[in-house]
Amino acid sequence: MKSKEPTRAQILRTLLEHLDDAQLSRFFPDRNPVDIRRIAAGSASAATPEAEPARSIAAPVTAADRCRLFTDGASRGNPGEAGAGAVLLGPDGGELAARAVYLGTYTNNVAEYKALLIGLDEALRLGCVDLEIALDSELIVRQIQGRYKVKNEALLVLFQQVRERLARLGKWSVVHVPRALNARADQLANRGIDQKEH
Repeated sequence: MKSKEPTRAQILRTLLEHLDDAQLSRFFPDRNPVDIRRIAAGSASAATPEAEPARSIAAPVTAADRCRLFTDGASRGNPGEAGAGAVLLGPDGGELAARAVYLGTYTNNVAEYKALLIGLDEALRLGCVDLEIALDSELIVRQIQGRYKVKNEALLVLFQQVRERLARLGKWSVVHVPRALNARADQLANRGIDQKEH
């Protein structure tokens, strides 16, 4: 018996499951990866971002919705090759965005701040107003909370950029979480470093 050929929609879905946001951005520089996934998942023939979103993509965020942001920075060498990972979750816990970014040569703390900035930019771009931020870096959390003073000049610049973005949110909070609860962002940060080789 002849095996059934996969449909175009099945092929698109399979491809998108195996491509991360950075790869999608390289293939479609004029489109956001989230929009690309929505287009492909909504209809195999869709050609605009208005296509129905896939069930796995969270619904659009409204001003009343609370989003959760997990970010992580990684540096192999400290300073060394660094990457950033950010995962933004919608009110239903679905992934709104996931980013893996190669940063260059930085310390771990700089990578942590840069990852947070990437995540905040995604949250603002997608319309999050009430944001809960979760980081596994106790130092960065306490600096943002105002419990620790930022003395390092390189970190101070990044800290000020973070505060500027936080001021654009209606409400926000930041909490320290164990590394085990930040595994997805950690995975993306390491993927960001690995991207340098490709």
